[in-house]
Amino acid sequence: MALPSWQDKGKYGSKVRAALWLETVVGEGNIFTKPQLREAFPDVAQIDRRMRDLRDHDWTIHTKREDPSLKQEEQRYVKKGAEIWIPGQAKSEKLKPSLTAAQRTKTMVADSFLCRSCGIGAGEFYSDGGQSQLDVARRRVRLENGLEEVQLVTECSRCRIGGRDRVADLDAVIKGWEELIPIEQRVFASWVEDDQRKLSGLEKLWGVYRSLPEDARETVKRAIERAGEQ
Repeated sequence: MALPSWQDKGKYGSKVRAALWLETVVGEGNIFTKPQLREAFPDVAQIDRRMRDLRDHDWTIHTKREDPSLKQEEQRYVKKGAEIWIPGQAKSEKLKPSLTAAQRTKTMVADSFLCRSCGIGAGEFYSDGGQSQLDVARRRVRLENGLEEVQLVTECSRCRIGGRDRVADLDAVIKGWEELIPIEQRVFASWVEDDQRKLSGLEKLWGVYRSLPEDARETVKRAIERAGEQ
């Protein structure tokens, strides 16, 4: 079925036209720039905002914030959401209310201003040199009674990309703790109390070893083998 024309100003609003432009001109997986967007919609002063509004209908559009490989002026059309040009579709999705500044601050303070997926802090650098940006995400949580609710959590922009469909299962976490031996339960309980995992000397040494190049790892391996032969 052919899609309507994104240039039909009389029938469609700017948000719908932006969606049709992505589908018929850009195409999923491809990159477009802000100048290209504004050139296509010279009559729409807020076309950047209308494009962002598509995310409320489950359209996925990445900027440099979500995809560090993009340039500042580039965006990537990742995935189509609701077909909002069809009557009724624009209202079929439950729009997510915007978070208040107080909600964001409360969540980030509770999460110690750390990404709860990878542990990076605000403004810290990733191993590839990119700098982290933290925001508050919505995470689906399956409760002990089997019901699901949405809770707020701090994540960096990179982790948010892969975590949109993640569901945290509280029952599995609690049962996993119950299956640990007593000494492991106490260690885990201390991590929960401190809200951080304190690495032992053994774990720190393993982390350093893992980061060594192959030849260096072989040198360490031979040294350990020689010690074992004595």
